[in-house]
Amino acid sequence: MISENSKRQYGDELPIAAFATTPGNSALTLIRCSGKESIKLLSMIFSADLKNAQGNSIIHGWILNKENGEEEKIDEVLVSVFRVPKSFTGEDGVDICCHGGSSAGIAVMKVLKSAGFYEALPGEFTFRAFMNGKLDLTKSESVMELVSAKTETGRRRAVLRLSGSLQNEINEIKNLLVQVLAGAEIYLDYSEDEVSIEEGDETAGRLTNKNFAVEALERLNKLSASWQIERIYQEGITIVIAGRPNAGKSSLFNALLKEDRSIVTEIPGTTRDWIEAWVSFEGIPVRLIDTAGLRDSGDSIEKIGIERSLKLLDEADLVLYLLDGGLEEITNEDKEFIIKYSADKKYIFVWNKADRCQQPLNNAKGNPEISLICISAMTGKGITELYSLIASVISRQISLQTGESCIAAIGTERQKNLVDVACRSLEEALALAEREEPLDLIVPLFRDAVNLLGEITGEVSTADILEEMFSKFCVGK
Repeated sequence: MISENSKRQYGDELPIAAFATTPGNSALTLIRCSGKESIKLLSMIFSADLKNAQGNSIIHGWILNKENGEEEKIDEVLVSVFRVPKSFTGEDGVDICCHGGSSAGIAVMKVLKSAGFYEALPGEFTFRAFMNGKLDLTKSESVMELVSAKTETGRRRAVLRLSGSLQNEINEIKNLLVQVLAGAEIYLDYSEDEVSIEEGDETAGRLTNKNFAVEALERLNKLSASWQIERIYQEGITIVIAGRPNAGKSSLFNALLKEDRSIVTEIPGTTRDWIEAWVSFEGIPVRLIDTAGLRDSGDSIEKIGIERSLKLLDEADLVLYLLDGGLEEITNEDKEFIIKYSADKKYIFVWNKADRCQQPLNNAKGNPEISLICISAMTGKGITELYSLIASVISRQISLQTGESCIAAIGTERQKNLVDVACRSLEEALALAEREEPLDLIVPLFRDAVNLLGEITGEVSTADILEEMFSKFCVGK
C-alpha cells in the first residue's frame, strides 16, 4: 500500500497518478502518470512491452491486476509514452486512455496505487513542469485560467499568456531595469579612484539611463490596469433583472438565456427567491439573476425573497428594471424607483410587454431624462436591441476602467499585487533621482523592482509561495 497524500509535499520525484478527466458518462477517461520509475512501474501491470517503448509513442494493451498470483484483466487501454525531456512535466510519464464511465477508470486507478503510484497533489503536474523548466509561473497560472475560462474570449486571452505574452513583457521590462542598474552599480561597487571618470562628466555618480526606468514604469502601469479587464473576462459581471411582480422578469430571464429556466405564470409573486445562470455577452461571462418581484408583502417567505433581491441590486454591476407595459397606468412604486435611480448609470429601464402596448405611457417617465427600451419578452420583440444595449454598456464600463489596452496582460491577482509593489518602488526611486539623492538610496529600490518581476515569472520564489499557489489548482493539472 502507498503512503497517504497528507504525508507528501510538493517537490519530491515520486511516481504520481491522477484523473485528467472526470470519470462519468463519456467515451473515454484519461489518467495521467508522471515521475521517476513511472514507466517501469506501469510496465509491471501492463500486458505489452513498455520498457522499450519510444518516447511520443502509443502502445495498446491491457491493465492487469496481478495480486494473489493471478492476472485479472481490468481494462483495455491505449498508453501514450513520454520520456525525458519531451513531456509536459519534464519527467518520464504516461497518459492512460481508458474506457469511459465511472467503473473502468476507478478500477485502473486502484491498480496503479497498488503498483506504487501516489495520488497527485492539486496542480502537481504543472508544479513539476515549472520546477523542471518547462513553464514559467505566468504560463503555469495560465493553465488554470484556460481550464476555468467561461467564454471563448476568456480562452483566447489565457492562451496568449500560455504562449508567453506576459512572460516576454515582464522580461523586457526587467531588462530595461537591469540596464539602469548596470550603470548605477559601478559607482557603488568601486571607489571613485578605481573608476575612470572624464573631467566634466556631470553624470558621474548619478542615475544614468533614467529614460529606461521611466519606460519600465509606464509599461508596468499598463500591466496593472490590464487586470481590471482580465478579471472581468475571468470572473464575469453580475446583471440583475428586477421589477414589480408580473412585470415579465422570468420571461426576460428565459429569453436572454434562450432556454426555459424560470417558471413563468400570470400569478404575481411566482418567483419567491432569486435564480441565476451564466451567459456570454460579447465574450464577457455574465451571471444573470432573476429576482423576486419588489412589493410590500405579508407572506413571510416572499418577504425574505424580496429582501434578498434588494441586496442583489446593491451588489449588481448592471440592473435591468422592468416596467409592466400591460398596465393601464404605471404604479407609484415604479415612479418612485425611476426617480431614485434614473441618474445611476448601472440601471437600464425596460418597458416590457410591448406586444400589448406599443408605446410607453406618458407618465412612465417619472424623470424626463430617463430613456426606456421597449421589448416583449414573450414574443422576442426588442430582445436583440436590448442585448446590444447591454453589451455596449458593459464595453463602455470596461473601457472607462482600463483605458488603453495592451496585448500582454496580467492574469492573476498575485501578478497584479507584485506589479503594483514594483511600480511603487520605481516611483520612489525616480523621485529620489529627481532630487539627485545618493545612488546608495536609489539602487536598492531598483533591485527590489527587479526581484518582484522575478517573482512573477518564478525566477525568484520560495517553496511556501509555490505550494500555496499550486495547491489552488485542480487535481490532474
